[in-house]
Amino acid sequence: MSKFNVSRRHVLGGMAAVLATPAFIRNAKAAEVTLRLHHFLPPVAPMHSKFFVPWAQEIMDASNGAIEVQIFPAMQLGGKPPQLADQVKNGIVDIAWALPTYTPGRYPVAETMGLPFMVTNAEKTSVALHTLMDEFGGDEYAGMKNLAYWSHDGGKLHMRDKAIRTAADLEGMKIRSPNSAMGELLESMGAEPVFFPVTEMVVGLSNGVIDGCCLPYEVVPPFKLQELTKFSCEAAPGARGLYANTNTLLMNQASYEGLSDDLRGVIDANSGIALSQRIGQTFDQFEAVGRGIVEKSGNEIVEIATDEIAKWQEASKPVYANWQKTLDDAGHDGAAIIARANELLDS
Repeated sequence: MSKFNVSRRHVLGGMAAVLATPAFIRNAKAAEVTLRLHHFLPPVAPMHSKFFVPWAQEIMDASNGAIEVQIFPAMQLGGKPPQLADQVKNGIVDIAWALPTYTPGRYPVAETMGLPFMVTNAEKTSVALHTLMDEFGGDEYAGMKNLAYWSHDGGKLHMRDKAIRTAADLEGMKIRSPNSAMGELLESMGAEPVFFPVTEMVVGLSNGVIDGCCLPYEVVPPFKLQELTKFSCEAAPGARGLYANTNTLLMNQASYEGLSDDLRGVIDANSGIALSQRIGQTFDQFEAVGRGIVEKSGNEIVEIATDEIAKWQEASKPVYANWQKTLDDAGHDGAAIIARANELLDS
């Protein structure tokens, strides 16, 4: 963990309530610059209230009120989540939270750590992802300033009626897959992967269109997954998690360069690998809360044994081979990128 000893900043706590949306961070001094931040989750989501609102306030405080960040959750400025990166690049918004998996193959280096078993915990994986992007993915988001990269904790299989302990238990199960790579793996083990937005998952579980879903515990509270499922199946301690989608916080390059030197310094001081680590820490906290809710609900938490996870990792080798080709076709050294990702996670 020594390589990941990045100085920590703690998420501000004790805010009285989530501000009305759009969440205007107010200060007695009139702001010189207003930055619009766009994301896809509702304002009740922990990422909005526990990270974005405090982070925006920190930027206002650090700039002595010169920078106001207006937060627009739930796609209030229009468009769909896959368009968020383009909204930043085209200057429609100044800052946005985007997921590379929403635009498959477009940001292949950033997507690499969305492969199966490319996650330990959220904090370490987030720092590893940021490091990987600094080393290999600097050109993927041309026209945008990368403020942070992060990952959630490893996904779990949340099932309506059947526990998953071995690959054989997956046979014939319809499971909402979080990305195409995980879908490939599930299909290879006999499951039927189903793809639709996470916002449609509740209906799918309620009416039996799917038998389960693959998501981290932090998604449990906003969607009340504990009421829709009976089993949560997780990799044994010490094993890699099943998957983790990667995330980016992007800023329009012209918006950044248009700031004065001192205000650019404020953005710089509140972004970068330390911010990635902090967001990872925050997601680890969200994960613990979600797992606690599952435990209190009386649902069974099932441990998938380490030797069984090793078999699943072996089954994922064709998925990795396909992704290496994707990276190679995009002009990268796919083998080197995958090897470096594993090295970062294992160090």
